[in-house]
Amino acid sequence: MTTFKEMVHVAWDAAWNHGQVDALDDIVDPEYALENTELGRTSGLAELKAQIREMRAAMPDLQTIVEIVIVDGEDFAIFWSATGTFLNPFGDVPPNGRTLKARGAVQGTLRNGLIMRERVAWDPSIEMLADLGSPGLGSAFEDAGTSISEGRPDDSPSFEDLKEFNRKFVSGVTAVTVRDTAGRPRGLAVSAYMSLSLDPPLVVVCVQNTSSTYPALFEARHLGINILSHSQKNVVEKFASKSNDKFAGIDWHTGPAGSPLIHGASASVEAEIKERFRAKTHVVIIARVLHLEVSDIAPMVYKAGKFFDGASLEEIKISGNS
Repeated sequence: MTTFKEMVHVAWDAAWNHGQVDALDDIVDPEYALENTELGRTSGLAELKAQIREMRAAMPDLQTIVEIVIVDGEDFAIFWSATGTFLNPFGDVPPNGRTLKARGAVQGTLRNGLIMRERVAWDPSIEMLADLGSPGLGSAFEDAGTSISEGRPDDSPSFEDLKEFNRKFVSGVTAVTVRDTAGRPRGLAVSAYMSLSLDPPLVVVCVQNTSSTYPALFEARHLGINILSHSQKNVVEKFASKSNDKFAGIDWHTGPAGSPLIHGASASVEAEIKERFRAKTHVVIIARVLHLEVSDIAPMVYKAGKFFDGASLEEIKISGNS
């Protein structure tokens, strides 16, 4: 007679290593429930099968091993390990070619020799992506909940209020540049840049995930950040456009690590990407500066949706900018 442990090994291998997810039907109860203690969420077998398919699509070479199965009456525990290479998108997260090496455990309850309830603390959208170098910002995107001071639902500001607040902030204009896996230069105009630390020399940029440059920023190890000068109206227009070749007609040179750096910028740095944090519609990138170029040319200034000459403070008219 086949034991529960043997059934788990067979079904697990078929589902996780070969994509035959219906093999799980042989080891779970019709009322099966999967409880994620980390997220406080309970789902069913259909969701588990979809999760396996999505993980295998992102990591075609995914291999998992059931290392130990422990059964004590109606209670059980499964200890597992997994490896795989992040080669295809997982949800809206681009691949970066990194290798997953993970270990975990599930525990739960049996009924008539089948898994009725399973409890896990590992979730691919959190732990797996963190292990692969693409962590999220966690609690920053939880529901607002209640106000600590008043004990009532948080009266959050509207989008329009927040946009009006942000329009009061004066910043420079930067072009973030990178090479994709084919060696082609990529880039986009970014206003969300800041210096994080001088020692160590860390900088931060925030990029929207709808940008055509977004996937390359997950693949690359280095990037360029160019503080555009007041005379680089053409660069802003080009990098803010939907053009397939943002560098057509743009003079640039290569930094020591290969990142494109734009001629005529007020200043440029080349930096090594140290961390990427998924932030809903954006990715926050922290990078360590390796190379620096500074000129005496005044920068371009951005305020309230308009561009200005950093020396004269006269407005610069940018095509397509309202």
